[in-house]
Amino acid sequence: MFPIRDTQPSYSKPVVTVSIIVINILVFLYEFSLDSYSQNDFMYRYALIPDRFRFANVITSMFLHGGWMHVLGNMWFLWIFGDNIEDILGHGKFLLFYFMCGIVAALTQVFFDPVSRVPMVGASGAIAGVMGAYMIKFPQARIRTLLFVLLFITFVDVPAWIMLIYWFALQFLGGFESLSSAQMMQGGTAFFAHVGGFLSGMLFINLLRPETRYRRRRDLYW
Repeated sequence: MFPIRDTQPSYSKPVVTVSIIVINILVFLYEFSLDSYSQNDFMYRYALIPDRFRFANVITSMFLHGGWMHVLGNMWFLWIFGDNIEDILGHGKFLLFYFMCGIVAALTQVFFDPVSRVPMVGASGAIAGVMGAYMIKFPQARIRTLLFVLLFITFVDVPAWIMLIYWFALQFLGGFESLSSAQMMQGGTAFFAHVGGFLSGMLFINLLRPETRYRRRRDLYW
C-alpha cells in the first residue's frame, strides 16, 4: 500500500514541513552533483556510522539520502502526514518533535546494530515518528491508497490506523529478520530506526501539548 493523500484538513500553513522537505531536496541535489569519490567522502563524513558513533552525525544523517527514490519517498510521506502534526503542535514544537523522533530512531538502530560500519542516512526515522503521532491523533482519517493486487492497480480509501499499523508491522518484522548476521553485514533498510521513530512519535505527541487553537477545534467538533 502506498499513500496518495489524506482527508484530514490542516488549518495552518505547514511552514516547517515544507522547509524540511526543501532542505532535504537541496542537500540531495548537492550530493548528486558530486563525483563518486567526493560523494562517498561526504556520506562517510556526515552519515551516522554506529561503529564510530558521533552524536552530531545523528542530526546530519537525517538530511542525507541514498538515491532519488529514497528522498522522494521520504518527502512524500512527510508531506502527507507532517502538515497535520505541525498544525496541532505549532511550528516550534513540531520542529522539536521531529528532531526528537529522529534522534530516538537513530539510537534505536544503533542499539540493535552497534558495530555496523554501514552508513545510516535518511529522514525516515523522524518521519516514522510523524506517522506514529498521526495514528494517535487522527486514527479515523481516510488515506487514499495505491494498492497493487496481483497484476492490477487500484485506489482504495482506508482508515489511517489500518494503514499505519500495517506499515509498522512490516517494519517490526523486517527488523527482526535483519538481525541475521548476513543481513547486518549487507546493510539495507534501518528497520529498527523506523520502529523506534514510530513508537517515539506515539509517545511524544502526548507529552507535547497541542496548540490552544487545536484544542478548541477538537472540543468544538469532536
